[in-house]
Amino acid sequence: MIPKQIFSAYNHREADAEPRYRFCPMCGSALPSNSQHPENRPHCPECDWVHYRNPAPGVVILITEGDLVLLGRRAQSSFAAGAWCLPGGFIEYGENFLTAAVRETREETGLDVEICSIVSVVSNFLAAHLHTLVVVLRARILGGTAVPGDDIEELRWFPLHGPFPELAFEADRHIIERCLRTDLVGAAVDPEHARPPAAPAP
Repeated sequence: MIPKQIFSAYNHREADAEPRYRFCPMCGSALPSNSQHPENRPHCPECDWVHYRNPAPGVVILITEGDLVLLGRRAQSSFAAGAWCLPGGFIEYGENFLTAAVRETREETGLDVEICSIVSVVSNFLAAHLHTLVVVLRARILGGTAVPGDDIEELRWFPLHGPFPELAFEADRHIIERCLRTDLVGAAVDPEHARPPAAPAP
């Protein structure tokens, strides 16, 4: 199955309607309505600050046991509330993507995992205010108890061949289908960051 790595859920022209900064967050000066920056980015004429809008980096974790895959139902306070997804989340500043994946899995599922491989990197255009660049990782369970948390209100194992409930993200369906139809091993990862940190000695 050929990889697909770009997923669009809306008309990109809507992004142009997003509100811009009115004041510079660095010096407080009013920003002109028409930027003089060469790429039309909001630009402060007083301190030369430029607003770069970048996709948010995230991770998605594919956890399988036999012919089952773990999915979570998204909480009412989260994006795409009520729909289901693979565990995942955003990478914190100063955090590497492997550590983020281990942390997000623990926060959303209660499970400790070891990251086994990188299986894809995808761009998601979810809404005018939400573009993400997501590293997709395979993981195996080391321990813990499956308990939903953070943005997830229910966890359930589903057969890899489906049927699936409503999925929040088109990319998740494609990832699961590739796992089912191919020997999706992936690229090796740095073992130093692929597991939860060891508990401090007593």
